[in-house]
Amino acid sequence: MRGMFTCGVIDVFLERGVEFDGAAGISAGATFGINYKSRQPGRALRYNLKYSRDPRYCGLRSLLRTGDLYGADFCYRELPEVLDPFDHEAFEKNPMEFWVGATDVRTGKLLYHRCTDGYDEDIAWIRGSASMPLVSRPVAAGNRLLLDGGIVEPLPLHFMEKRGYDRNVLILTRAKGYRKKPTPLLLPMRLALGEYPKVAEALELRPWRYNARMEEIDRREKAGELLVLRPPEDPGVGRTEKNPRELERVYRMGREEALKRLAAVKAWISG
Repeated sequence: MRGMFTCGVIDVFLERGVEFDGAAGISAGATFGINYKSRQPGRALRYNLKYSRDPRYCGLRSLLRTGDLYGADFCYRELPEVLDPFDHEAFEKNPMEFWVGATDVRTGKLLYHRCTDGYDEDIAWIRGSASMPLVSRPVAAGNRLLLDGGIVEPLPLHFMEKRGYDRNVLILTRAKGYRKKPTPLLLPMRLALGEYPKVAEALELRPWRYNARMEEIDRREKAGELLVLRPPEDPGVGRTEKNPRELERVYRMGREEALKRLAAVKAWISG
């Protein structure tokens, strides 16, 4: 739910006509980022404020009944198709590439999928990208089983650069200087993920991979090779924050940062 900061940034970009040739998201960056390509500002804020405390959306009851902390049927069918419709037509018509990164549980590798219409295959990849280990079932997408892309890689910078994008704007949800610490839950994770040892290995390496990537970003940002938007301070919410006031507060933080950096963003992407 720190991704509400990202939602605030994206909504300002949409409202102010900031467009990109391509975008990519991992985990919450995938579930919220799709609204950029469908050009639906305010949608992610609206449904999170309305349903964050709904047990069908997220909670222990969903986990016990379905094996997923975030209810798959509610979040990925009822909500986008009935309660707060996703604009598939606008998504398809927008020429911006949109890629989603997810972890293949059998290999422990990060894979990417290009979303084209927001229907079944795209939804499977988006759901897989945001399915946290231990509290989510692996998601089937074709012949693959997927979990959270953030297990392997915190953001898709290198992937986009390999595709030729050289004026990248990164949206981070942690304040500058944040670094991950090794988890004390390695043994329970290994036991719980016994069927997927590659995922357990990736989780063990995750803090080091994350911290190395943040060091790289700080260095390249200072060198003028990247433009980075991040919260000015710790957003102060956890992964499953349910308080609508807190969610809106983090969203507003994203909006404020985007407005403050808007001129710099426009100058950067115009080259």
